[in-house]
Amino acid sequence: MAYKFKPNKSVAKRFKVSKTGKLKRHHAFTSHLMSARDSNTRRKLRKSAVLFEGHAANIRKLMGIHKLKPAKIAHEKKLAAAKEASTSTAA
Repeated sequence: MAYKFKPNKSVAKRFKVSKTGKLKRHHAFTSHLMSARDSNTRRKLRKSAVLFEGHAANIRKLMGIHKLKPAKIAHEKKLAAAKEASTSTAA
């Protein structure tokens, strides 16, 4: 009987997965002392950031969703768009 993989719950709580499989993370340095920063910095720190793909592959493996590959999904979308454009111009 094989070992059943248990995803790392602490990683799953820290990252959210986008529709294409990219991982979104929160910014650091946002807990206090925000009055010393300008409004532009505070506004940018509120938004989530996309995790670098080299790290994201390892994190997806920990989360148990390693079959999602954002680069492959983007490539397939680009091919589908090119095919659709070529069929619409040929018609």
